[in-house]
Amino acid sequence: MNQKKIFSSNRVTVLLLFIGMVFLALGIWREEYTIVMEKAINICLECIGIG
Repeated sequence: MNQKKIFSSNRVTVLLLFIGMVFLALGIWREEYTIVMEKAINICLECIGIG
């Protein structure tokens, strides 16, 4: 009985991991990482007072 609960939990974990990987690949394919990097650079420059 306890083993069945563990397998059920593992399925959910694997499913969520797979969905996360699909979304990550989709974001890379759409080149959204460039937008994220631009925003991160702007925030960093504002923090140190340059931007």
